[in-house]
Formats: sequence, structure tokens, C-alpha cells
Amino acid sequence: MESAGKDTRYPDYPLFRGLQRPLEFMGLQGRYIYWAAGAVGGAIIGFIIAYIIGGFVAGLVTLVAFVVAGAALVMFKQRRGLHSKKVDRGVFVYASSKRL
Repeated sequence: MESAGKDTRYPDYPLFRGLQRPLEFMGLQGRYIYWAAGAVGGAIIGFIIAYIIGGFVAGLVTLVAFVVAGAALVMFKQRRGLHSKKVDRGVFVYASSKRL
């Protein structure tokens, strides 16, 4: 009997990584998937808290408000770009570039 661990060759399968493209799920790209999940989670927690304090209608209003605000924030941020950078406005004058 031969040992199954040393001479066994497992089949190779190709692995496609997306050709340097960001992760995408239902139109959301990269980090905005996590932002959307956080907005939905926050909406559910907000619903629970508002339901306990003010009843079903207050919870439903809170849920809708959180979902709409989260979706608007995610879509606004995603339109600015996945790798958005800080844009400084104004004129900057550097007096010296040498370090002492």
C-alpha cells in the first residue's frame, strides 16, 4: 500500500482575482460595501431603541431615516471616487525646502 499523503496530486483550479478591480456587490464598490452594511446595522439598532422608547411608529420612522441617510451618504461618497483624496483649497507658499 502506498502512502496517500506524499504521492497524491490534487487537481489545480484557476483563480481569478478580478484583474486589479475593486470588490463589487450590487453596485457598491470596495469599502462602501462595509459602509452600507454599517448603515443597515445602525438602522436596525436605531429601530430597536426607538421601538423600546417610543413604540412601533417611532421605530419605523427611525429605521427609514437611518436607511435613507446611510444610502445617500454611501452614494454621495461613492460618486466622489473609491480612492478620494483630501483637496486643499487656497494658495500655499513654501519659504524654504531645506531642513536644518
